[in-house]
Amino acid sequence: MNLDSGLIEEERVPDEVYERFLSGVGLGAYILYRDIPGGADPLGPENMLGLVSGLLTGTGSLVTGRWMAVCKSPLTGGWGDANCGGSFSPAIKQCGYDGIFFRGISEKPVYLLIDNQGARLEDASGLWGKDAVETEDYLEQKHGGKKKPSAAVIGTAAEKLSLISGICNDRGRIAARSGCGAVMGSKKLKAVVLNGSKKIECADRDKVRSLSKVYAGKVRKVKLPGLVSGNMLALAGKLMGRLKMMVALDGMMAAVPLLKKWGTVYNNNLGVTSGDLPIKNWKGSVIDYKRSYYKHLNPDLIIDREYKKYSCYSCVIACGGICKIGDIGSGAFEETHKPEYETCAVFGGLLMNRDRESVFYLNELLNRAGMDSISAGNTAAYAIECYENGLLTKEDTGGLELTWGNSEAITGLVEKMIAREGIGDLLADGVKKAAEKLSPEGADFAIHAGGQEPGLHDPRLDPLLGVHFSADPTPGRHTIGSGQYYLLSHLWEEVSWAPRITRYAKKDEYIPSENEALKAVAQACYKQVIDGSGGCLFAALSGIQHWPIFRWLNAATGWDKSADEYMEIGKRIQTLRQLFNIREGVDPGKFKIPARIAGYPPLTEGPLKGKSVPIEEMVRLYWHYFGWDENSGAPLEETTKELGLQQMQ
Repeated sequence: MNLDSGLIEEERVPDEVYERFLSGVGLGAYILYRDIPGGADPLGPENMLGLVSGLLTGTGSLVTGRWMAVCKSPLTGGWGDANCGGSFSPAIKQCGYDGIFFRGISEKPVYLLIDNQGARLEDASGLWGKDAVETEDYLEQKHGGKKKPSAAVIGTAAEKLSLISGICNDRGRIAARSGCGAVMGSKKLKAVVLNGSKKIECADRDKVRSLSKVYAGKVRKVKLPGLVSGNMLALAGKLMGRLKMMVALDGMMAAVPLLKKWGTVYNNNLGVTSGDLPIKNWKGSVIDYKRSYYKHLNPDLIIDREYKKYSCYSCVIACGGICKIGDIGSGAFEETHKPEYETCAVFGGLLMNRDRESVFYLNELLNRAGMDSISAGNTAAYAIECYENGLLTKEDTGGLELTWGNSEAITGLVEKMIAREGIGDLLADGVKKAAEKLSPEGADFAIHAGGQEPGLHDPRLDPLLGVHFSADPTPGRHTIGSGQYYLLSHLWEEVSWAPRITRYAKKDEYIPSENEALKAVAQACYKQVIDGSGGCLFAALSGIQHWPIFRWLNAATGWDKSADEYMEIGKRIQTLRQLFNIREGVDPGKFKIPARIAGYPPLTEGPLKGKSVPIEEMVRLYWHYFGWDENSGAPLEETTKELGLQQMQ
């Protein structure tokens, strides 16, 4: 779709491309590397925005209904992608497509409508300025009929080109990361509305359904004992933070029941007491954010507001929920999606906030504006620390007293960021941009990896998180891999080269080694397969022995590939994403996490006391075992040849 001219073209992708890259993020990487010219301005007409479905979406497989936005990231200057659930992924395929790609910039606000009559652009001038929920409600009403349409829309943050804005669907679900929303906003593209009803093909649907029946049966059977409460999770976190030995876990028993009961907020208290949840802009601990603080975000108190559970398309875990929130803040929001752990953590412990009502309000405010809560909260933490150290004054903040835990000031700050008003204009593009404009004296407070704010999980507890924060082509991501994820995944049961784990000493995770590097490489490859298939990380955490993604792929496509062959596809996708960064002049070494969150200097109290991560050495080993230059992070020539990527360079 060329928004300059309004020209809409269809491309039939050769079967061999799917065999080499799958769909989803792989198809996105193939198209964008091929069609975006090197050096393109991320907010200019030459950049492309892709909305892509997964290879398994709609085939009858389970927990495979996620979609991705892909682009050159205005936040990092390199590869950008963002992942989201809900109902939009199957809607892409029901229109007869695996992906929808945009280039150019429209002269006026428009939205793309695709239904059984074809694709056309519609005027969106009357929608510009509306929030994501208002926009989606209007479009559903206008284009609804026997079948409810699905829409991906931007809110006001993306219209104002906030580099930490995302793309929304299902009334506040958000593909939040990489600044994809800013790219969509720069193109004056308000929405994509899909209302097709074409059949989604599958080679052996009976086989897919048979595998799905087994997985669904397992998920239905597992549940937590009725007496297990949110208060118990804080105690469990204390025990986890003191573990000396690590053992492989059955994710169907360890992860799925928690997600079924609480969703991701099960980690609200567990994470504080274990050391997983970063406190006070990554410089504090549970000693600072003590029980009298974290008890207010007890997961039981979050789900007390939940009046309706929901699941994404094809999901049987159902970790989502809709919560009543009442009239709070400066708006009157009656309900919101249940805040995810990341939102509770970033507007809880990271900012020393214990006001639960403000978390619900900020959750809905950010969802409607289409702004990434992870980035917004990390940026607020940076601003508070600058204020604490005299780099920002009350005059600079427009009267806001930016002190730790001041929920009124935090709320006001986020509202200013969304509106790009006053101090909010400085902060609306995230930590890195704000730090560049403000003062070099605040560099130590600026917590980001290559321009992207990290997810709310601490690498000082789980060092492999630090590797993925630092070495993934989209840095700062908590969803790629970790030591805990690996123990749950059981990849070694199907992947010949994945290190086999039964038990090991916790201290080994802090020592750079071939074993740790290969664990990280395996998770990165596996995550690309998941994202190429439309899969969900939470299902992957139930374990490969339960969630049969490789067998589903063979049944849905008619292929006969081994797990090792699918992992090679994952390696190809990951390497192409890295090649994209290299072509764009991005230095992978600049993605490494700040010294503070690597534990230099180490904390002096709390569960992470004395913990440091040798991130330089661990990243070099990761690059080495990926077949990339261990000093620069650039894929080696022999690796690109082995993966058949040399012809794309």
